[in-house]
Amino acid sequence: MSESPVSHPMWAVAWTRIIEFIRQPEAVFWVYVFPLLMIVVLGLAFRNQAKPVQEVDLVDVPGAQAIVAKFQQDSGVKLNLLPEEQCRRRLRTNKTSLVIKPLDAEGASVEYLLDPTRPESGPLRADIDDRLQRAAGRKDLIQTTDVVVEETGGRYIDFLVPGLLGMGLMGGGLWGVGFAIVDLRIRKLLKRFIATPMRYTDFLGGIMISRMIFMIPEILLVLAFSWLLFGVRIQGSWLLLAGVVVLGSIQFSGLGLLVASRCKTLESASGLMNLVMLPMWTLSGIFFSWERFPAMFHPVIKLLPLTPLIDALRAIINDGTGVETIWPQLLIMALWAIVSFAIALKIFRWRDSQ
Repeated sequence: MSESPVSHPMWAVAWTRIIEFIRQPEAVFWVYVFPLLMIVVLGLAFRNQAKPVQEVDLVDVPGAQAIVAKFQQDSGVKLNLLPEEQCRRRLRTNKTSLVIKPLDAEGASVEYLLDPTRPESGPLRADIDDRLQRAAGRKDLIQTTDVVVEETGGRYIDFLVPGLLGMGLMGGGLWGVGFAIVDLRIRKLLKRFIATPMRYTDFLGGIMISRMIFMIPEILLVLAFSWLLFGVRIQGSWLLLAGVVVLGSIQFSGLGLLVASRCKTLESASGLMNLVMLPMWTLSGIFFSWERFPAMFHPVIKLLPLTPLIDALRAIINDGTGVETIWPQLLIMALWAIVSFAIALKIFRWRDSQ
């Protein structure tokens, strides 16, 4: 292990953690490279683009050519003319979401085959039927105009980046603090640390400092990468954003310390951490808004540690709001930090005999 360039115990512990982290390429990948890959993949998948061509299957029976003729001038629809058995098989295997079956030789009557449980089938059926009725001569009584609005912070990538930042802070706090302490306990290094004249607070402070040092380039990389690649901009205060990031890191470091307070094996630590993180991965709004869940669950979801962090980050990054708007989220995060640290320090197992 490299000799620490500092003499204070707290900074020596922090330096030790930094050296151990650098010597683990897989840890560097998951902390710094994986979030960037997520931004690229999801940003490209959900980027703003022209409305895609609607592709549907058309049963090759008398009247099919009349349907093809009606859509001849419509560049927004692609018809696959196939035998009925193949159309039904494609629908059953989810290779198509809608099948049109003409019921007469003139194509004046059609039957739509669809699976109503698929979320895309209903809107697709309505769109295709609307286009077909217009092609047959239907007139709208009310003239309408579509105005495309692209507001700052309104794209999916703008929504996604704060969620990934929150996810990174959660994973870094729980794994970077909790898993690291359990690893030290298993390798019998924890009792060696506390056998020195170093105070417990110096040890925990060193772990926290090393986590903060890892966090700074992680956050800056995500923000810089998303700005360069997708033009994501910070609408609010950078100082407030930094404060929320630090508070979020402290909150999850406290939870990581709490999870690691009694664990003696990596298996138990991994299980507890996944148990803690799984509800937040699915409920806290990383990839989609938590408000989509039934209203009866909203009070519980809003109290999960990750939810107020992501909500505060989105409010600052996308809406440019100030502390007067996000103070409820900051209060919840502060309470989580205080309570988790207080309980963790009370029950923490420093020695194997405890």
